Amino acid sequence: MDHTDLAILKALQINGRQKHNELARRLKIAQSTVSERVRRMESNGTIKGYKAIIGTGQLGLTVKAFISIRLGRHEKETIQMFEEQIRQIPYVQACYHLTGRYDYMLHVLAADLNELGNLVKNVISELPGFLTSETFVIFSEIKSEASIPIDEPPDQTSLS
Repeated sequence: MDHTDLAILKALQINGRQKHNELARRLKIAQSTVSERVRRMESNGTIKGYKAIIGTGQLGLTVKAFISIRLGRHEKETIQMFEEQIRQIPYVQACYHLTGRYDYMLHVLAADLNELGNLVKNVISELPGFLTSETFVIFSEIKSEASIPIDEPPDQTSLS
């Protein structure tokens, strides 16, 4: 991946709907170059797709939480069934398999605390292998990035 690819990726993260001719004009390269490079990055999985970022509050999903989960059994079949069922729960925004005290961390949305409680008590606790969970309600979101850093990482000495 060269400087041009990185510039295209950075621009598309800011506005994935921009036209290739506009992007080419801003980057001072041919539109065919932009189109070919975007096609290549889409086909090799560098660009995984394009999405609208939707405000959850406008849809009535005002409670966000993290739920850490411990499994009681760690057999392959139990883990596969647990993960497959997690994928089917629409209010689970993300699920991470962890090291440490907990096996999984879920990022979930709910309309209110009652709905969050029902999700934990009636859905998550019924998953295969479930042993215990701990729920962390999010008071406020300080930073949430939908994009990944494309530039060189900052010099660690400048962060102290």
